[in-house]
Amino acid sequence: MTLSRRKTLGLIGGGTVLAAAAGLGLFAATRTPHAALAPWDMAGQYPDPRLRALSHALLAPNPHNRQPWEAELIGDDTVAIWRDPARDLPVTDPYARQLTIGMGCFLDLMRLAAAEEGYAIDQTLFPAGEAGPVALCRFIAGGAQPDPLFAHVLQRRSHKEMFQDRALDAAALDSIAPHVDLVAQGADAVALRDLATEAWLIEAGTPDAWKESIDLLRIGKAEINAQPDGIDLGGATFELLNRTGLLTREASLDPTTMAAQGAIQGTVDAIASAPALVVQTSPTNTRADQIATGARWLRLNLAATGAGLGVRPVSQALQEYPEMTALYDAIHAAHAPDGGTVQMLGLLGYAAPTARTPRWPIDARMRPRPGNA
Repeated sequence: MTLSRRKTLGLIGGGTVLAAAAGLGLFAATRTPHAALAPWDMAGQYPDPRLRALSHALLAPNPHNRQPWEAELIGDDTVAIWRDPARDLPVTDPYARQLTIGMGCFLDLMRLAAAEEGYAIDQTLFPAGEAGPVALCRFIAGGAQPDPLFAHVLQRRSHKEMFQDRALDAAALDSIAPHVDLVAQGADAVALRDLATEAWLIEAGTPDAWKESIDLLRIGKAEINAQPDGIDLGGATFELLNRTGLLTREASLDPTTMAAQGAIQGTVDAIASAPALVVQTSPTNTRADQIATGARWLRLNLAATGAGLGVRPVSQALQEYPEMTALYDAIHAAHAPDGGTVQMLGLLGYAAPTARTPRWPIDARMRPRPGNA
């Protein structure tokens, strides 16, 4: 779920709020949640090469910004990466497929950051099965060459707003082609766009699924700094809407309210504006496939950033809960007819830069070393 700033203002008395804010320049100027954004500035600023790599990895895209990763330093050269089940999305991601894809994004970004300093990573996935770490990673000095995609890490975002009315040029398509199985444009994109829109409206109309998103809203600077995950609604406008009672979690639970309609229509408009949709598939649906998809999704994001493009996931049709079954079956019949799995569906197009999203600092996602209190 993403709440479009433009559409929200249009539907929730935007003129009144903006008029009220006109004389509050100082208030507006102090609404940036600097503490929640500090991890972007701290990336790479640690003495241990593993921590330097991890501090970049935590900037990876992940579902609902749950940041499900935990890290444990072992010895002098190894790190275990865990997925925190307390950050699960039990309604919309009951099998943790999407969260595992997010872990794949994290692991590959850690690999890219390590390679930037010449370290290779010897990675073993699920060494103790599902109950243990997602990966055991040993850093090997002098074993890797830098990857050009790493240059785009600090500019990479998941796009939040409308896309520009501009077709993708050949160079942009060439840059993202290795990281997707399908790029649909023009008439070829109509069916996927319709499916993505219908799936989004089903999620918005399914109370438990909608509540799962609403529970993760962080409204205003104080909430975002205190809990820098989930769906952040920052800035003077959202804080004023919150203070006037027009934008609250309680009000947003009802999808017929103006607050909820702002979010719903904003996403519908964003889907309609995207000049292209992209699909990633895998032949099977193992945890290893999901981790590999995460690496591909990250690399797609980085390549798109380098080409001046924005990427936004719209994977509601791929979610495995009963209300989504018909659309799940439809997209698989169209794009994985031989029994594979459609792992990711996204929007792609030229777009204005998106602001940085909040992150927990690396210290908050570290497990204590064995024997330490």
